[in-house]
Amino acid sequence: MINIAAALAEVSVPRYTSYPTAPHFGPIGAEVYRSWLSAVPRGAALSLYVHVPFCAQLCHYCGCHTKAVRRRDPIDAYADRLVEELRLVGGEIGGGEVVHLHWGGGTPSILGEQRICELFATINDVFQVAADCEHAIELDPRFVIRQLARMLAEIGVSRASFGVQDFATHVQQAIGRIQPFDVVERAVGTLRDCGVERVNLDLMYGLPHQSVDDVRRSASLALALNPHRIAYFGYAHVPWLKTHQRLIDQASLPGALERLEQSKAAHDILVNSGYTAIGLDHFARADDDLAFAAEAGQLHRNFQGYTTDSADALIGLGASSIGRFAQGFVQNATDIAGYARAIAGGELATARGIELSADDRLRARIIERIMCDFSADLDMLVSDLGCSSPIDSDLDSLAPLAAQGLVRLEDRRINVTDEGRPFVRLVASVFDAYLTKGRGRHSAAV
Repeated sequence: MINIAAALAEVSVPRYTSYPTAPHFGPIGAEVYRSWLSAVPRGAALSLYVHVPFCAQLCHYCGCHTKAVRRRDPIDAYADRLVEELRLVGGEIGGGEVVHLHWGGGTPSILGEQRICELFATINDVFQVAADCEHAIELDPRFVIRQLARMLAEIGVSRASFGVQDFATHVQQAIGRIQPFDVVERAVGTLRDCGVERVNLDLMYGLPHQSVDDVRRSASLALALNPHRIAYFGYAHVPWLKTHQRLIDQASLPGALERLEQSKAAHDILVNSGYTAIGLDHFARADDDLAFAAEAGQLHRNFQGYTTDSADALIGLGASSIGRFAQGFVQNATDIAGYARAIAGGELATARGIELSADDRLRARIIERIMCDFSADLDMLVSDLGCSSPIDSDLDSLAPLAAQGLVRLEDRRINVTDEGRPFVRLVASVFDAYLTKGRGRHSAAV
């Protein structure tokens, strides 16, 4: 079984933050995006994602759409384009209220306090923002100062996520990101002192020179900060996609079995400390909304991972950002120059996307429920969507996983076993009709 587990852990499959996944997007122009925006109902709940593709320095492990920048000019120029894009989108959208707002990157705070305030003022001018809007931002703890924290509290940021990765010095050196525990502790304290109470920590296993003991120690130190949520992602080594990852010696990476041990070690420490395990790699305090959503079967998954966000439409702003609408997905130009040219020319920067078929919608629902609930009632999902799909042949493909005790099928209800939870992406991949079409390479399953 050990050898089988290692083999399964090394299978390359998507993370399923969307379905179909981004490698299967094709050309979609601004006119399609414009029509989808105008079709948003007046009473729709909206989610906004603002992508800032800049960092002070590029970490070796990073898999994000970002680049290192040393000068202020490109940052200010990009902020100007974001303001213009907000007004372009606002001129097309049919209606709706913003219930979720997420700043991601990159390092969003690199915009500076003044530009963030200007952008938030534009968001308020263009959209109706709900009084109880979940307003979140991703932060680098090395660059959190009191002035920034005060500003974030003033504009209503209610949750901040800190990139931690691992607290071991030798691991930090290997990934090109030095930030001792006291740096993270000080950043968390500064935010809370200024009124941003809800804090998430993002950590990783599978990093170069990282051991199971390193993971245990980092998980314990993370708990000392009493975060509302902890995400423990498996490092995705994709140097063919992110060339700077070639700075990491592949021989220094833990093998499949050690990655499994690291994942289990983090899980055991966090769960034994009272955190609720959420899906594949998230953990939440019992008083956090994510724990409530998981308990109620209302958990969702999008490009930010596991979320309570059930908005009718997700609007992506900035280079490479992806939007989700009833009709399908749209993605802005991934290169900053191409994005900026389109927006400066008064045109939406849409470059890629996909219009969903009835089969896509059903498979997306099945995959999301498997990823979120570790179970899916196929007959109920088919009935809810009022459609039919040739998924019976996919059920046959579950047989090898069922034989290994990773999944059970009972009256067309799929249940991932406790032993199968680390391999949930493999279970979900059975229903991915695009996976065999040869577009894109993916990270290991565990």
